[in-house]
Amino acid sequence: MAHAHTHPPAPGGHSPSHGHEHVHVDARTTNRRRLLLTLCLALGYALIELIGGVITGSLALLADSLHMVSDVAALVLSLLAVWMAARPTSGRRTFGNSRAEILAALANGLALAVIALFITTHAIERFLDPQEVAGEGVMLVATGGLVINLLGLWILEGGRSESLNVRGAWLHVLSDTLASVGVLVAGAGIWAFGWLWLDQAVSLVVSILVLFSAWHLIREALDVLMETAPAHLDPEEIRDALVGVVGVESVHCLHVWTIGSGEVSLSSHLVIDPAREAEGLLRAVRAELAERFAIEHTTIQIEPGAQEPGTEPACADACEPGAAPA
Repeated sequence: MAHAHTHPPAPGGHSPSHGHEHVHVDARTTNRRRLLLTLCLALGYALIELIGGVITGSLALLADSLHMVSDVAALVLSLLAVWMAARPTSGRRTFGNSRAEILAALANGLALAVIALFITTHAIERFLDPQEVAGEGVMLVATGGLVINLLGLWILEGGRSESLNVRGAWLHVLSDTLASVGVLVAGAGIWAFGWLWLDQAVSLVVSILVLFSAWHLIREALDVLMETAPAHLDPEEIRDALVGVVGVESVHCLHVWTIGSGEVSLSSHLVIDPAREAEGLLRAVRAELAERFAIEHTTIQIEPGAQEPGTEPACADACEPGAAPA
């Protein structure tokens, strides 16, 4: 007889999953505030940098301003994604809208890559046709941008480990912070020594930093969308842990994936000793997964043991994605 696992009520009438949902709701509310405050800061200074870049003639400053504009777009996407993810489950979206955050993170990564290519193209053009740059003005504007970006990093720091979406916004601000440092150095070099080539050189360095951030963000988002096991979890280690629970004879159909940011799910079929009581065994398995791997969202099917030696479970074919039917 098969049993589908559901979380039993915890003391006080609240289930573990119910409390887990409240944690995610609170985290999303806090992250929304972080993103909104950072958005206001970035939007205000993006205009200042854009005007400063036009006045000083600095490509590096213009690139930094466009990068900050991309930060604004990224933060708008992130806020939209947090709002969508917080909406209640309804209709056919049985997992809710958690993946909206991942889609926003992917869009942010792609936007970063486009910006990097834009900066690189114009830097090459400037190497071929150098233009005068007002070093003092570049230094002044870049210093203000650096302060704003550092403040943005501080605001987003608390949420970047909880949400891939917030991490994407944090990476945008981080790369813009590094760009502001580079622009500041370029302005100083142009002002002190007349090194106009520093403007283009810093622009190229900025583009490399942006591409690096974009690659990591796109890869992480695609891993979630392809339902790859989270990087910090080893499916084989989880399998060994499940088999190590007294009463579990074997494990198959083991799947570990991420629904949204920080929402790890697991499903599996367990072949158990017929002499063991199923509900008690499920509690032991759930406790093992929660304590060792911090996995609380689980769906576990119990199957009777004592199968013929050398035979596979009847559901073996269904457990292998893409397997041809027998």
